[in-house]
Amino acid sequence: MPTYSYACTACDHQFDIVQSFTDDSLTECDQCDGKLRKVFNSVGIVFKGSGFYRNDSRAATTSTSPATSTSAAASTTSSSEKSSSTPAPKAPSSTK
Repeated sequence: MPTYSYACTACDHQFDIVQSFTDDSLTECDQCDGKLRKVFNSVGIVFKGSGFYRNDSRAATTSTSPATSTSAAASTTSSSEKSSSTPAPKAPSSTK
């Protein structure tokens, strides 16, 4: 069950109370019968490091396929080597 912080608007009395999510908020100060307000604090948990976010576990999408590197190598060969060499087999395309 969560702990909530309250502060009185009349006498500045501050206190914490453990309440269920379904419990109604407190409205009256137990010391002066003044109006209470909820005090919102910073989050009590911080996620640091890698592995906590959706994009941390994904593989990089900027990889080069074997077909791209083969065509680049073929374009740098001389014209005499092109006529005598056999064409490279095509790499199977991968779909994700």
